[in-house]
Amino acid sequence: MLICMRSFLHKLRQHAAPRAAITLAALSCLAACAFLAALCFGSTSLDLGAALRAWLAGDSSSAAYRILMYVRLPRALGALLAGAALATAGVLIQAVLQNPMAAPNVIGVNAGAGFVAVLLTALFPSAVGLLPMGAFLGALATCLLIWLIAAISGAGRVTITLVGVAVGSILTAGINAVKTLFPDSLYDVTSFLVGGLSGVTYRALTPAWQMILGGLLLSLLLARRADLLSLGDEVAAGLGLSVRRNRFFLLLLAALLAGAAVSFAGLLGFVGLLVPHILRRFTGNRHRLLLPAAALGGSSRVLLADTLSRVLFAPYELPVGILLSLLGGPFFILLLLSGRRYRHDA
Repeated sequence: MLICMRSFLHKLRQHAAPRAAITLAALSCLAACAFLAALCFGSTSLDLGAALRAWLAGDSSSAAYRILMYVRLPRALGALLAGAALATAGVLIQAVLQNPMAAPNVIGVNAGAGFVAVLLTALFPSAVGLLPMGAFLGALATCLLIWLIAAISGAGRVTITLVGVAVGSILTAGINAVKTLFPDSLYDVTSFLVGGLSGVTYRALTPAWQMILGGLLLSLLLARRADLLSLGDEVAAGLGLSVRRNRFFLLLLAALLAGAAVSFAGLLGFVGLLVPHILRRFTGNRHRLLLPAAALGGSSRVLLADTLSRVLFAPYELPVGILLSLLGGPFFILLLLSGRRYRHDA
């Protein structure tokens, strides 16, 4: 049986490789175009050529230079990193829970990261550097809580997702409670709760980008283990994988990525759910291809949504989290309607 399984995986790799390579190349081009669009378009027009000439000439007094370097560039980098982190975290959580409806925002991971970030902001307003680590710890604690409830109750995969939704609701109530109790410290928390990138600075990105890039690299190194976990616990154990230990490592990695993204982008929704499902149609379930595809696709989606949020209602700006939810909500409903085959696990 194990020999047949290995032979099947080998044939699957050979068949999916050309299409996956084309998909990765197309996604790379899309991400690059989306990044350039985020730099060029917004509520005010920007002559990118003039900004680049001012940068090369060292003319920091140029208005175009200032808009590019201190407004557009950190915001575009934030969208790039947040999209990649949340989409990759979604892929990992789906592999760990073996549930296609799992995602950081769906099972409450984003809410856990947001609760700790908001609490730290209320108690220690000047400790900006603590936010990425606090958000990571909140995301990790949420993942472990859901996993613990599942282990104690012996719940099925769909039930685990519903437990995550309930935990997320509790944590969201906690965020609102902190917001009510500390109104002066959290006067600008609304954009954080909705999810937005308007206030992103290099300072906010500095501790988080290292965690995200390290997490993305580590996820690629653990891609084969995610493949085995996706086959089911019995098959993975039969192929020599320590299921419990690797499931914990991947859960830890997903929490790291989601927490780092939430620390500067707020509670962006549906990136980790929507992107993996679309890209699986092109890359298949091999995580060595799905993970980089999801990172590129997530970056493109958040970059394009953020650019549209600035352009559609200019000079006013719609928080990007609202636009992402408007697009992601209907997709999640379609998933629920088409997920009847999973109900026997509940």
